[in-house]
Amino acid sequence: MNFKKHIAASTLAVTLVLSLAACDSEDAGEGALEGEPIEAITAPDGASWSETVNVSDMDGYVTGNPDAPIKLIEYASHTCGGCAGFSSDAAEPLKNEYVASGVVSYELRNLVRDPVDLAIATLVRCGAPESMVPLSDQAWANFQEVMTNAQAASERLAGLDGLPMDQRFVKIGEETGLIDFFAARGLSADQARTCLADTATVEAISERSQKQSEELGINSTPSFILNGQSIGNQSWTTLEPMLQKAGAR
Repeated sequence: MNFKKHIAASTLAVTLVLSLAACDSEDAGEGALEGEPIEAITAPDGASWSETVNVSDMDGYVTGNPDAPIKLIEYASHTCGGCAGFSSDAAEPLKNEYVASGVVSYELRNLVRDPVDLAIATLVRCGAPESMVPLSDQAWANFQEVMTNAQAASERLAGLDGLPMDQRFVKIGEETGLIDFFAARGLSADQARTCLADTATVEAISERSQKQSEELGINSTPSFILNGQSIGNQSWTTLEPMLQKAGAR
């Protein structure tokens, strides 16, 4: 989606953020990866794979062993109920049972659907790299609250199109309660406003989302790539056996 159209469609955004179900669906890719069981890989002294975070060349946030033999990538939207459901089911076992072993790395990338989604994507990236995935999980854990606040602000959001870019997303953060929401979770209101006013960063998140969606053919969330192979939309119930079949067992 064209970025200028994307950020101007405030009324459309309100409609999108009300969806509590899975956000589009597509069949999994053919032929799940297979491999022999892989032994746990010890982290360096004083380190923990589940607390190790790096930013990838695709600007995703990679938790775990950067050289893990099994690499899982998720494309997710913060205004997608299916993504919230996956986070609820998968966050703890994925981190504690698979990433912590050093065998699996987990990379979270944004697939932006609407201006509220873009505001949240900007805010979760606003602090240290280690906070991106936990803040994303917090937003998904409180999905109903976040979406209800966005709905309540629908008329006010529709009137923001005329604001300069460095003010527009700050107002979205204020009107939807997102600045207060993240302030309660360690991201100060001043820091949040600074990030939302950073037009270059906001545009870059949106443009990367559009570019990667087009290049990789990913247009629904949550969508996954396992060791370079697109496996489409998955729940934790269907994804965990794929990880095990690939050797994470």
